[in-house]
Amino acid sequence: MDDWGPGWARKTWHPSPELLNSDGSMFGGYLAALADQILAFAAMTAAPSDAMFRTSHLKIDFIRVGKAEPLRLEGRVVAKTRSVIHVEADLVRPDGELIARASAQQIIVPFGQA
Repeated sequence: MDDWGPGWARKTWHPSPELLNSDGSMFGGYLAALADQILAFAAMTAAPSDAMFRTSHLKIDFIRVGKAEPLRLEGRVVAKTRSVIHVEADLVRPDGELIARASAQQIIVPFGQA
């Protein structure tokens, strides 16, 4: 992770060639995994110290094609209750264009309960 603070996290990711489709575009399934990771990093900044969390819902919208170039991943907490952390993330190309937006709900689980 490059940087983080209360309610947000930011990371730069450099794709490797084996994660690209035959036309040079980024594989959407891997982008979804990256989104889940930055969403979890953002949720970590808001999670209670006596609990963990699990992704209960993940949604990603692919807006533009990503190519073999670095991506900026930006996650943020948009709401938190005693049992759920709602997070959103943007995946952005170097030219500032949004290629995907993701959202998730993280269910807060006290340690010792799975």
